[in-house]
Amino acid sequence: MILDRTPINMSEVEEIVNNIDDSEKKEKIKLYLKKFLKVDHKQAKNIKNKIEELDSIKIKREHLVKIIDLPPNDASDLNKIFIDVSLNEEEINKILEIVKNSK
Repeated sequence: MILDRTPINMSEVEEIVNNIDDSEKKEKIKLYLKKFLKVDHKQAKNIKNKIEELDSIKIKREHLVKIIDLPPNDASDLNKIFIDVSLNEEEINKILEIVKNSK
């Protein structure tokens, strides 16, 4: 039964998976995460907190999850995440600086 539909990033998925009993599905999920996880939990939490501190109404939870899972290197990468919203140059630079400093 689905209680809530909230997007979560892959490092949060990793925490959830680590707390469930061992099974074949758990191992498959862990292999997937090992292959595609780009930031550790501490970095993900740091990025999330700092971007939330920007307090921008343009940045939705879905955008935040994508920024953490697919860290952008430049403005063009970031614009691929924000296809439905137009960010100004200042907002783009702030987000890119947060991602860059978290590495």
